[in-house]
Amino acid sequence: MPRQDERYHWKTLDKDLGRLSRVEYATMYVSRPLVGIGISFVFVILAAIFAASITGQVPGAFLVVIAAAFGAYMALNIGANDVANNVGPAVGANALSMAGAILIAAVCESAGALIAGGDVVSTISKGIITPQSVAETSIFIWAMIAALLSAAIWVNIATYLGAPVSTTHSVVGGVMGAGIAAAGFSAVNWPTMGAIAASWVISPLLGGVIAAAMLAFIKTTIIYRDDKIAAARLWVPLLIGIMAAAFATYIALKGVKHLVRIDMASALLIGALAGGASWLAARPYIARKAQGLENRNKSLKALFSLPLVLSAALLSFAHGANDVANAVGPLAAIVHAQGTGSFAGSVAIPGWVMLIGAAGISFGLVLFGPKLIRIVGNQITKLNPMRAYCVALSAAITVIVASWLGLPVSSTHIAVGGVFGVGFFREWHAENRARKLKAERPAGKRIAAEERTRRKLVRRSHFMTIVAAWVVTVPAAAVLSAVLFFIITAMAGA
Repeated sequence: MPRQDERYHWKTLDKDLGRLSRVEYATMYVSRPLVGIGISFVFVILAAIFAASITGQVPGAFLVVIAAAFGAYMALNIGANDVANNVGPAVGANALSMAGAILIAAVCESAGALIAGGDVVSTISKGIITPQSVAETSIFIWAMIAALLSAAIWVNIATYLGAPVSTTHSVVGGVMGAGIAAAGFSAVNWPTMGAIAASWVISPLLGGVIAAAMLAFIKTTIIYRDDKIAAARLWVPLLIGIMAAAFATYIALKGVKHLVRIDMASALLIGALAGGASWLAARPYIARKAQGLENRNKSLKALFSLPLVLSAALLSFAHGANDVANAVGPLAAIVHAQGTGSFAGSVAIPGWVMLIGAAGISFGLVLFGPKLIRIVGNQITKLNPMRAYCVALSAAITVIVASWLGLPVSSTHIAVGGVFGVGFFREWHAENRARKLKAERPAGKRIAAEERTRRKLVRRSHFMTIVAAWVVTVPAAAVLSAVLFFIITAMAGA
C-alpha cells in the first residue's frame, strides 16, 4: 500500500500534468493565427521572387519586385475581408458549410479575376490621378507603392478588428492621398472621384432595395400562398433563370472579349437563351425536390439551397472580376510606368500581375476569411436560404452592372447593404403586421420600450459600427498613404 507522501506525490504530478495539458491547448490556440501569418509571409516572398524572375535585370526592377510584394499583401487582405460578403449569407443560412463556401469562393474568385478582371484594373490604375500633374515617373511609382501599402495596412487592421470595410475605398483613398502628397490637390481627377463617390452611396442603397424587393416578391408569390410548395414549383425555377440570364449576359460582354467581341444586343440574346435554358432545366429539379414536402415555410428552405449556392458562386466570380483591381491595379500601373518610362498611356495588364492578385485573394480567404464570414452571415441579421438568396442575387446584379461600366464600386457596401435591406424590410414587415393586429390586443396592453428594442431584427450596434468604418476608411487610407509617400521619398533621397 503506497505511503501518504507517495499518494501526495502522484496527486501533485497529476495536477502538474493537467496544467501542462492546458498550456498545450493554449499554445495550440495561440499558434493558429501564427500559422496563417507564416504562410502569408511565404506567399508574399514567393510573389516577389516570381516578379523578380519575370522582370530580370532591367533597370528599376527592384521597385517592381517591392510593388509585387505589396500587391500580394493587399490581395491577401482582400481575401480575408471582402470575400466574406459573397459567401457569408450562404453560410449564415446553413446552405453551405464553411469549408464548402471557402472552396467555391476560392475557385470562382480566381476565375473571375483571371477571365474578366481587366477593365476595372484600367480604371483604378490611371483614372484617379491625372498623369500630367505628376512631374516624374519615379514620383508616380512611389505614389502607387504608398497607395498599395497604406490600403493593405488599413484593411489588415480592419480585419483584425472584425470590421467588413471596403477594400475599394481603401485603395482609392490610398491613391488619392499619395497623389495629393506628390503633386497637390490638382493631381486628383475630381470628376472621376465624384463618380466613384456617388457609386459608393448608390451601390449599398441599390443592393438593399433590390434585396428587399426580392424578399417582398418571394413572400408575396410563395410564402404567403395557401399552397406554398406549388407556388415554389412555379417561381423558384424562374428565379434561377433570372440569375442565369444576368450572369450569362455579363460573361458574354466581358469574359470572352479576348476571344471575340460581342455587342450589347448579342449579349442580351445570349443571356435570354441561358436564362430560358436554366429555367427549363430547373423545373424538373425543383419538382423532384418538392415531392413529399410539407406545406410550411421550413420546407421551402430545401428548394432554395441550390439557387443560393449558385448565386454565391456567381457572385464570387463577379467579385473577382471587379475587386482584383484593388490588389493589382496600382501594381499594373507601376509595371507599365517602369517598363515604358511613361504613365500617361493606357495600361496593359500583364498576366503574371493578374495571377498574383487571384492567388492572393484565394490564400487570404482560406487563411483568414472565416472570421468575417461569420460576422456577415450570422451577426447582422438572421438569415435563412430565402433571405440569403435575395442578398446574393441583389449583390450579384449590382456588382455585374458596376463592373460592366468600369466603376470600382465597393462590393462590401453592396453585399452588406443587401443584408441590411433584408433585415430592415423584415422589421418593417413585422411592425406593419403588428399594427394590423393591434386591435386584437387586450385594452391597455403595451410593449415596453426595452422589448421593442429587443425585437429589432437588425443589430444596431453592428449597423453603426459598419457605417462608421465605411466613413473612416477613405480619409484614414489617404492620410496613411500620404505619410508613407513622404517616408518613401525621404528614404529614396528625392
